[in-house]
Amino acid sequence: MHRHFIIHKPYGYLSQFIYELKRKKRLLGELYDFPDGTMAIGRLDEDSEGLLLLTTDGKESEAIRSKKVDKEYYVQVDGVITQQAIDEIKEGVEIGFNGTKYKTKPCQAFILNEIPNFGPRGKKIRDERHGPTTWASIIVNEGKFRQVRKMTAAVGFPTLRLVRVRVGNVHLNDLQAGEVIEVENFQIEN
Repeated sequence: MHRHFIIHKPYGYLSQFIYELKRKKRLLGELYDFPDGTMAIGRLDEDSEGLLLLTTDGKESEAIRSKKVDKEYYVQVDGVITQQAIDEIKEGVEIGFNGTKYKTKPCQAFILNEIPNFGPRGKKIRDERHGPTTWASIIVNEGKFRQVRKMTAAVGFPTLRLVRVRVGNVHLNDLQAGEVIEVENFQIEN
């Protein structure tokens, strides 16, 4: 019988259970007593936050990571992002991946009219004294290494904070940072 979990990964945690290098890192196992064989479906880097799905079912993991499933991110960027920059992101931008240039696939993106209420991040970003920031939504169905961060930087608006809010039809909703809920199974649809 496989088990499935939805968590709000906090800032500063790795999306893994084992880290064998010498530097001490915060791991998912510190958040909950997960069963043996639990794996993260996809990843969020240490500086990213938000929705992370976990399962003991490798087949389920593969299906959700496929390019058929949308992943939505809210990003806080440095500066007041322009509609032109959003349009460039939507069309696809050139980023570096594994030492080569890669053009991202077309995606959905738009400026958020309201600041999301995620609460404070584990590490302060900066405040308005250092200039304005903007929040945007970016929806992709591919997942290159640090892709969303590279996309916003490619159009001149570096990402300050990144929170995944949706995978297919599963939403972060009101889960607080570090909160874990177990679900019977995932019914992932776009």
